[in-house]
Amino acid sequence: MKKFKISECPVQRALEMVGGKWAFTIIYSLIEGKKRFKELERSIENINTRMLVKELKTLEAYGMIERKAFATVPMTVEYSLTQKGLDFHPVLDNIKGWAAKYVDSYACETVAITE
Repeated sequence: MKKFKISECPVQRALEMVGGKWAFTIIYSLIEGKKRFKELERSIENINTRMLVKELKTLEAYGMIERKAFATVPMTVEYSLTQKGLDFHPVLDNIKGWAAKYVDSYACETVAITE
């Protein structure tokens, strides 16, 4: 039997790109269009600034989002999805459909409470 190299698995590599706790939520929020940092922060419940910055940097490094900084005082920063990020939308829709079928809403509430 051939040994499977997980490092060569495209699914594993994709999960490395979007596997952060908040990555799906950030991408989903940006599907509506570009947002400034504070707009994005306010649109995602229970995320702290440090985690948002970390996830945004990761998603930007993988080419999922684009960051535009404007030379204003104070500096204005906008985030938007790249084409790669936009192409992820059907994946989110499929996960949403799977979750509606298999994830008990009570289980989600329990997880949120115990974290």
